[in-house]
Amino acid sequence: MKGCDYYKPETVGDASRLMASLDGARYIAGGTDVMVLIKQKKLSPAHLISLRNIRELSLLDTSDGLSIGSGVTHSRIVRDAWIRDRYSALVDATQKIGSPQVRNVATVAGNICNAAPSADTACPLLVLDAKIRIAGKKGERIVAIEDFFLGPNRTILEQGEIVTAIAIPKLDENSGSAYIKHTRRKAMELPLVGIAARITLDAADRAPGWKESLRNAPNAEALPGMLEAAGIVCRDVRIAMGVVSPKPMRARKAEAALEGKVVSEALLDEIGALAASESQPRDSFRGEAWYRKDMVQVLVRRAVLMSIERIVNA
Repeated sequence: MKGCDYYKPETVGDASRLMASLDGARYIAGGTDVMVLIKQKKLSPAHLISLRNIRELSLLDTSDGLSIGSGVTHSRIVRDAWIRDRYSALVDATQKIGSPQVRNVATVAGNICNAAPSADTACPLLVLDAKIRIAGKKGERIVAIEDFFLGPNRTILEQGEIVTAIAIPKLDENSGSAYIKHTRRKAMELPLVGIAARITLDAADRAPGWKESLRNAPNAEALPGMLEAAGIVCRDVRIAMGVVSPKPMRARKAEAALEGKVVSEALLDEIGALAASESQPRDSFRGEAWYRKDMVQVLVRRAVLMSIERIVNA
């Protein structure tokens, strides 16, 4: 590994100015991806600009929804009980990324900035309607997470721009979310398929105690029949899929099929099949396309039920 200059700016403005003035510069935060690429000789920056000393990038703000500074690590998300209660899908993802040592330094923003189709936090952020705050020499802009990804390892970021925060709106109290990472082993593994879901149960005109009645379900598989009998409707449906297309994607046909409907066994089968039909997986050494499609159908059902179960048990 060849040597390079290392800079530690203390403000976003200083970092942007350094990037504009230096040829062959690269930003680095946790370094869990950048340093690997350098060691593999796939990246040879002349300068590294560290973002670790920029205090504003390490802020977590819960005053209006959730704002995650781009320097916030996965471990901070995992340890936060407030986030776990309200944005469960994000915690599902962050607690399964790499090892504890990796989670202690790797950042949520870094995970999406690499734009890998297998990025675990991408699907949860898609179903949580996240927006990305970006700063650069032209000023600040905000883009929806769905517009942030352009393709494998490609994002909307222009030269020298920095993601400063990820903003997630406040959710309805009767909303629940989940992320399922399907892997060959339990830890230290990239997903073969990643599925996230978010559901809101329409509690309008419901008598107090409607949740308690559903808590009597012996397991998640019993919930569809109980929800159908109670006539409880799903709203604000979000389903996202990873590792089944060049970039993380929403399963919009499946979402539309569940929106405004009462969950039933037949409907769960239908939305699983629709999501599988929308997916565009390819064969790779890690898994074949047919297998990924089959798992999409299974995991969409599970993620939806897990999201509903979390609402009921909140």
